[in-house]
Amino acid sequence: MGTLTQEIPAPTVTSEVDLTTTSVRELNAALHAEPEGSTATYRVTHPDGRHSLAAGLDRPLTVSLEGHVGYYAAGMNQHATVEVHGNAGVGVAENMMSGRVRVHGDASQSAGATAHGGLLVVDGNAAARCGISMKGVDIVVGGNVGHMSGFMAQAGRMVVCGDAGDALGDSIYEARIYVRGTVASLGADCVAKEMRPEHLAELAELLAAAGRADDPAAFTRYGSARTLYNFHVDNASAY
Repeated sequence: MGTLTQEIPAPTVTSEVDLTTTSVRELNAALHAEPEGSTATYRVTHPDGRHSLAAGLDRPLTVSLEGHVGYYAAGMNQHATVEVHGNAGVGVAENMMSGRVRVHGDASQSAGATAHGGLLVVDGNAAARCGISMKGVDIVVGGNVGHMSGFMAQAGRMVVCGDAGDALGDSIYEARIYVRGTVASLGADCVAKEMRPEHLAELAELLAAAGRADDPAAFTRYGSARTLYNFHVDNASAY
């Protein structure tokens, strides 16, 4: 009588990269050299505010950046999971297509700018122009966002668990913005909207995806009044 053997998966091996001895170019080259479909894990120490870390990834890698990062970390991300264990400079997850990026601290300006997909989570605050021209990304900010956040946001969802600065959602298109706290002012063509059951369900899913337990009923939804979609002379002063 044969015996059943249970296959034990091989342990995950984490590649350790120290940026005091390895250049950003060498790190990114190693990440890009991973074979298609690779699920390799990297732990990067001493990022020390260096720019363009883990940029342009197109494999389902997991990259942990152990400290503060500079401009455009995880920019153009596809498929990868990138964790920033510190603060992030300008343009974190800029033009992201898919995957997941999490900043465990604060993010500077233009977080998630022009991003088409995936999930960006900022546990702290995000500065001005968070989600500018977003095109399908989901963004969840645990704290506040600065002025002009959601400017020309075309598609996707932004969740702000704190307060929002001036001109929120200026010239917004079809994106949806949820804010728990106060809004300093709304931008052109952005208005508060009814929170229907489908929006409460959508928001609950986004909060759960970000690992948060906030009550969706405490948020206000904002979106486009649709008066600027087509030029009309009566609305000229709003452009």
